[in-house]
Amino acid sequence: MKIFFSVGEPSGDLHGANLVRSLQKQRPGLRCVGYGGPRMEAEGCELHEDLTRYALMGFLPVIGKLPMFYRLMKRAEKYFREDPPDAVVLIDYPGFNWWIARKAKERGIPVFYYGVPQIWAWARWRVGKMRRLVDHVLCKLPFEKEWYEERGCKATHVGHPYFDELIERELDQDFIDQQQSRPGQLITILPGSRRREVSRQLPVFLKSARLVREQLEDVQFSIASFNQEQAEMARQMVEHAGVEAEIHVDRTGELIEACHCAMACSGSVSLELMYHEKPAAILYKVNVMQRLLTRLLGRVRYMTLVNLIASERRFDWLVRDYDPDRLEGAEVPLPEYPTCRDKSNPIAAHLVRWLDDEGQQRRVVDWLHALSEEHAIPGATQRAAEYIIEVLGQESSGARSEAA
Repeated sequence: MKIFFSVGEPSGDLHGANLVRSLQKQRPGLRCVGYGGPRMEAEGCELHEDLTRYALMGFLPVIGKLPMFYRLMKRAEKYFREDPPDAVVLIDYPGFNWWIARKAKERGIPVFYYGVPQIWAWARWRVGKMRRLVDHVLCKLPFEKEWYEERGCKATHVGHPYFDELIERELDQDFIDQQQSRPGQLITILPGSRRREVSRQLPVFLKSARLVREQLEDVQFSIASFNQEQAEMARQMVEHAGVEAEIHVDRTGELIEACHCAMACSGSVSLELMYHEKPAAILYKVNVMQRLLTRLLGRVRYMTLVNLIASERRFDWLVRDYDPDRLEGAEVPLPEYPTCRDKSNPIAAHLVRWLDDEGQQRRVVDWLHALSEEHAIPGATQRAAEYIIEVLGQESSGARSEAA
């Protein structure tokens, strides 16, 4: 049996590597080939191209790489024609992966989409493409299965592979103890993993930090940086802001576990905050044009994954806007601010409230605990692998029966 992968994001490379390992464990001798990254290659996937080198954001960078993407699409088409795999597995990277799905369908090759793009949030017109080009939608979020099935897609919920990685990760307890031994309460700052995110979110977070310290003296700050380059950016911003804060690289898990509460850039880190049961204010600061586009195209009430999981009102985007400043009777656990404006004041207000009122902090912690108990369930990668192997086995048996 042979499976062709198409994976273009570094995070997808990690999920893909785990899926390759699980598939080969369940089906010894299974070959994995195609487009991926170094982690997948380390697990035995035969890479035709390291697609993660071309993980791009923005319209203009993608335009410049179109000839390269076209070449890779034609290469996959040739491979499907001359040495067809038993299945194609796509992970994220929708722009390019639609092309791969189309070429696979033209050859009658089953297509599985693992970690589907969030078209329910911003591009619902693409559900027709999903229905035509993808045979099996493997959903990470619990509400996605029903959403896709209502629109004619064959979908199954396998869970989020991020929780597999969190459960398997070993944290440095000595570092956690060192952080927790600092005098006062600890606030962790999570400004994002991309340079542009850091440049936009961190100045706001540092203003919030200064406001918090004006109201609470016994508070400490630590910044989780994705790499050394971003740590240097953070040092310069901290110095300019006049705020005392430690800066650490590759310590996100430890700093989340050690803190009392956090400020975070929107992203999958919200799932980690839920897993560790830490209250946090979520920010995603963009420019005016991006905010207008979000308001125009967005079809969900919240941007944060934890809030989307927590609320049954996730698709009530036409109703009055969600109010993150509402402190009593909050409708979601993590106050969030998708904005082009300075939201340092309301973010600071949430942090002060959690640190100054144990009951308010406990309410959010209990909410996150209940969500974690229900949704932070390991085994997503194994369930996805089992589903793929089972489906291919059924299709193989059906083909043999027809031949007989």
